[in-house]
Amino acid sequence: MATQVITSQNLEETIKNNHIVLIDFWATWCPPCRAFGPIFEKASEAHSDMVFGKVDIDQNKDLAMRMQIQAVPTLMVVKDGAVVYKQAGALRGSDLEDLIGKVSA
Repeated sequence: MATQVITSQNLEETIKNNHIVLIDFWATWCPPCRAFGPIFEKASEAHSDMVFGKVDIDQNKDLAMRMQIQAVPTLMVVKDGAVVYKQAGALRGSDLEDLIGKVSA
């Protein structure tokens, strides 16, 4: 499954209707965000049982503030409606796969 655009309008429903949701908070002006984007996209194609969403913080300032995003990229993982991981910084592909494995277990 490809990544989905997450906004204030669809965040709650996305979290409520899915077991595991990974959310990449990013910005177009952020070089680490642009580097992490393809890694996140590749993982989304490998794990069709999870939802991978992207939040452009410039387009969704209210959502970024509500989620207390202070740096980009920030990856947030929600499992069964609860945030189980939230950390700023781009991950390598292997680190993202490790995280996905731990969250799935």
